Amino acid sequence: MKTSSLLKNIRNIFIFSLIAFSSFATEFYVSPNGSDDNSGTKNRPFATLERAKIAVQNSIQNKNNIDFTIWIADGIYEIESPLIFNPEFFGDKINVRIKAIKKANPVISGGKVLTGWTKNENGFWVAELPEKGDWNPRELFINNKRAMRARHPNSGYLEVKKVGDDRRTNFQFSEGDFPIPKNVKGVELILLHDWSISRIGVKSIDSRNNRLTAVDSIGAKSPAFFNLDNWDKNPRYFLENTIEFLDADFEWFLDSETRKIYLKLPELQSPESLQIIVPFASGLIQIKGEENSPVKNIHFEGITFKHSNWEIPVKGYCGVQACFYDSRLSKPEKGWSAVPAAVKVKFAENCSFSNCSFENLGGSGLWLSTGCNSCSVINSVFYDISGNGIMIGEGHDRFIDGEVWWKKVPEQTATGNMVDNCRVENCGVQFFGAIGIWCGITAETTIENSEIMSLPYSGISIGWEWSPAKTPCRNNVIDGNHIHHIMQKLSDGGGIYMLGLQPDSKLINNQIHDVKINAGRAESNGMFLDEGTTDVVVANNLIYNIAKSPLRFHRATTNLVKENYLFCTGDNPPIRYNRTNEDDIKKVDNRVFSESDEDYLKELKKAIKKWK
Repeated sequence: MKTSSLLKNIRNIFIFSLIAFSSFATEFYVSPNGSDDNSGTKNRPFATLERAKIAVQNSIQNKNNIDFTIWIADGIYEIESPLIFNPEFFGDKINVRIKAIKKANPVISGGKVLTGWTKNENGFWVAELPEKGDWNPRELFINNKRAMRARHPNSGYLEVKKVGDDRRTNFQFSEGDFPIPKNVKGVELILLHDWSISRIGVKSIDSRNNRLTAVDSIGAKSPAFFNLDNWDKNPRYFLENTIEFLDADFEWFLDSETRKIYLKLPELQSPESLQIIVPFASGLIQIKGEENSPVKNIHFEGITFKHSNWEIPVKGYCGVQACFYDSRLSKPEKGWSAVPAAVKVKFAENCSFSNCSFENLGGSGLWLSTGCNSCSVINSVFYDISGNGIMIGEGHDRFIDGEVWWKKVPEQTATGNMVDNCRVENCGVQFFGAIGIWCGITAETTIENSEIMSLPYSGISIGWEWSPAKTPCRNNVIDGNHIHHIMQKLSDGGGIYMLGLQPDSKLINNQIHDVKINAGRAESNGMFLDEGTTDVVVANNLIYNIAKSPLRFHRATTNLVKENYLFCTGDNPPIRYNRTNEDDIKKVDNRVFSESDEDYLKELKKAIKKWK
């Protein structure tokens, strides 16, 4: 009894000393080699960011108006659930910086490393998932590179032979299009619509009649134009995730019934020499303020965010636009759902992410959502992301008393947020309708000096109202960005895609090029100013190497287009007017060049040099 009491007293003294230290320190250190029983000093660092966060909380309760820094050492910090920052942790005027130590590359990872591989009689490597339950990872990364989930065909697409009578749930395929799976459980159909895709489970494959039936309606149930043959009588598709498709090196397949991963590697390659990771955590960071109590002044610097998991709904992911999808809810007034982001910020002020990297992610990257004011993303990289790269604001999917949110609480509009000098590349890897940088109903948003490239759909999308109705959307500026090699899989978009009434908004000084693929029925353009675009200035942009017209207006009203350099291919006009009164588009001092012009290449080289 005496020994037990002594140990208890020693432990209490130790805990008290940690709290006392936390109450006076302004810097804390975290290292993979540390311990959460340490004091958090440089020589005795914590092991987790969660422990450092608590230390800051304890210190703030005892000090006023003093900034704090959490220094993160090099290494991987594995988490199983998102790290949450609530307003109770931080004071109004206190800045908390979560910052990489100089020359360090700390990684916050929601992944699980796969080990214990064995080779089966078919030459495939097999490993069991390290966690039980309904967790069904959709991505697998080998040495930081996304591996292809077993698919057919390995590249390109098949074409629907004939859409079923209901135009929604089934179709006929051609004889020999793909190997018929013995078991369709887990097999996924990916069908491409004009500007979105569906990913949905297969219910049955009738090999006698060559008919594939999905588990539910393919495509959003509303609007009606998502009928399978609305845009194309023979839409493109492919199939994923069955052992019959596992035929290329570095492909993988998940058997959800046995909870095993199957991996095909080159003959002399062993998985023991590779780092193989599947995402597990459903999100990595959540900054969760409240309307009357926002989180303020949290700053992430030099941190890498990896391996966030998101699983599609049981009845499938049926995209509507920009990673918003048909929620399949019984109450349609609930609106659409959105692919979630690995890092989500809500009701926050003056929070920032600088010199950070968001990569190898299963959902979207970063979302500055409801009530985010004066937040910024600076000098950061977004790469290899299944959904959108960056999201700002909201869509129409939130209702209050049966009315869309922005009519009831316009003050909750994301306002004054900024993306500056970022690189957004290779997003929409799973959900092809994704956007590099998506902005919904936002005000005073600035996106500048960033490079957006290698995307299946549009580079930047701003606005979320398909009419000139008045919303809180205003004063948005897209300035000095380099957008290229986009619209590589879908159509009806552009380097910049815009919607709705946005008074005093500007699209200026951007360079947009290499929108060469026009896969669907509708055009792909340098800029697509869609329904309701009104009171916008489009000025001093350079647009070239575009499959169709550099600019397109659809159901737009009054806008100003001035001093742009528009290089046209083929017989495409510089501006296409779809259901738009041409006289409503004021044009001033634009320079227009056609491929047939003798000095076309000379002028193009001069223009590119000017923008550099």
